[in-house]
Amino acid sequence: MAKDTEKLIRQLSLISYLMAERRPVTASEIRRDVEGYSGMNEDAFARRFYADRAELEALGIQLSVDKPAEANADQENYSLRPENFHLPAIEFTDPELAALGSALMLLDGEFAYAEPLRLALQQLTWGQPSPLTSPHQRQIALGVTAGAEGPELSQRLAKIETAIFRQKTILFDYFTIDRDETEKRKVDPYALLFQDGRFYLVGYAHERESIRVFRLSRIRGRVSYASKSEHDFRRPADFDPRDFASRAAWQLGETHAEAEIDVSKRIAWQIERHFGRFGQFEPLPDGGARFTTPYSGSRALIAWVLRHGEHLRVVGPPELEHEMQERVEVLARRHTAGGLELAAALPGGVDALEPDPEPKDRGEPTIRPERFARLVTLASILIQSGRKGEKLQARELQLRLQITEAELRDDVNLLSVVNFGGGSYVLYAEVAEDGTIEVDPEPYSDNFARPARLLPVEAKALVAAIDLIGDHLPDGVLSSAREKIVHALGSDPAQQGLHIASTGGDDKDLARQVSIAIAESKVLEIVYWKPNEDQLSTRTIEPYALVNGREGWYVASFDLGKEAVRHFRLDRLHTVTETGATFERRAEVDPAADIDGWPRTGELPAADTARVWIAPERARWAREERRVSEELADGAVIVELPYAGNDWLVREVLAEAGDAAIISPESARDAVHAAASKLAAALR
Repeated sequence: MAKDTEKLIRQLSLISYLMAERRPVTASEIRRDVEGYSGMNEDAFARRFYADRAELEALGIQLSVDKPAEANADQENYSLRPENFHLPAIEFTDPELAALGSALMLLDGEFAYAEPLRLALQQLTWGQPSPLTSPHQRQIALGVTAGAEGPELSQRLAKIETAIFRQKTILFDYFTIDRDETEKRKVDPYALLFQDGRFYLVGYAHERESIRVFRLSRIRGRVSYASKSEHDFRRPADFDPRDFASRAAWQLGETHAEAEIDVSKRIAWQIERHFGRFGQFEPLPDGGARFTTPYSGSRALIAWVLRHGEHLRVVGPPELEHEMQERVEVLARRHTAGGLELAAALPGGVDALEPDPEPKDRGEPTIRPERFARLVTLASILIQSGRKGEKLQARELQLRLQITEAELRDDVNLLSVVNFGGGSYVLYAEVAEDGTIEVDPEPYSDNFARPARLLPVEAKALVAAIDLIGDHLPDGVLSSAREKIVHALGSDPAQQGLHIASTGGDDKDLARQVSIAIAESKVLEIVYWKPNEDQLSTRTIEPYALVNGREGWYVASFDLGKEAVRHFRLDRLHTVTETGATFERRAEVDPAADIDGWPRTGELPAADTARVWIAPERARWAREERRVSEELADGAVIVELPYAGNDWLVREVLAEAGDAAIISPESARDAVHAAASKLAAALR
């Protein structure tokens, strides 16, 4: 029998035994009666029992430890209170159930936590109509779904999650992109953060003696534990991952100064809505505003200012003004005739970096929280079926739990061995040749007949899914469901595991208004800021769905004036007004048709492709984010950038703060030169 199977049987049998006894029991009784311990000597039992308790605690199952009253006794007694295992009942409304089902359907297959999310929904909706069979609501589509970006990153994510739960210090090699160096790191992992389509680890870095943020895709090779201890650290009580999720790109390091930026009247409302949480706004006499924001990286702040062209202007401190003027002049010069000299291309082409193989850990394996959760959920389903005298269809269970036939057979066989001690088993079940499962539950199986508490990984998955979708379903049903879940758990999983950073600006009220209009098929009149044309325009639209992407949320609509499907970014909606009219959904309109394109990649549907030179000092970032077509001898790279119009391309190049220049086409190169020259003159 595999070691992980032995451990699962042992841990589940320990839970069963403690729940059935309903009294404190001694370690000697556990060793004698619980499956998997009886063949061990005292030292081996002490080690295994301590390790099993630690793993169960990491899974959210807390054993109570008591000392007997007798003064001369030093034997500890152990028990498992029902409230430490069973989940309090949660009464969901039908709209909340439907919304939870929509969350899974939207994320299934592309969410790093799809499996525990499915299991969590099974437990939360115990005795109620399953949200997994509810009709899919087509009023929302996701381009950014918190997928794990391949098997290597998925393995890393799982290892770090386990380390967070077990409070284990980890070791890894990390590519520090600012210094272009790979260095060893020793980190106490505190939390995971998902922001702008990427996973990050937030933890205490021993080498720096401070809390740092690490991008998972920049970890190289194996993640390993620093010691064999059960626990290595305790997370500080005052740590809050929201502190790291609420920072702008120019605030990711240690802030050392404050910038003052004047914002034009035209877009002051939009900048305040989108970025107001990163500083303070004061109105100016001309109708604009002054934005004061702390910053750590001058380049990142200048890049953000330049993306908005003439509407934003740095007015302090002087060193920031000076650096911005220099960067704009370099940008203009590199777009004049002869202003950009290209080094020779390397003959080998683009380097293909092969990821390091992940070595396997030695010793007794750690149980995947998802497997443990699946077994507890499956036990509940089987017991319920057995008590009703019903046969289950194996195929139906496979679809419900999204597992293979072999996995289902393994799980059923394992559960048939779990027992309460003394020959009393939780259940007996067998998958017959005709694909049916007949279950004979034991009398004490009522301990597993109620839904178990959500394991940390399930709670994290559920709340992360809700936070990813946010207030983009009508009537705030996901928000109210989240409040009920957190109340039942007694704490917010986002503060302990994975925190989803908000995408884009604070558009909750607009999102709610638009999502209700989608659900009720109401025609809307919107006033929309068009950055390409630098003007506000009024549109009459039929809203079909809310779609998220790399840059924020959009309303996918049929524009009645243009007689075509259009996507409008929520943070650019100046006002939204109901017209009083309703509409019939057009069969030919598929609001999610582009979901695998620009929402996911951030690149607009292309009418042309620009060849863009990236300076050597920024080439490392280009390799991460862009399609590199050529490597040059001086370390610079050339990327290919699809684009639909010069205005968008100009903003992208301006946002590189002088570290990029268009090679071709000539018309786009001229457009950047004109914009940079205009900015340089204004700054002078």
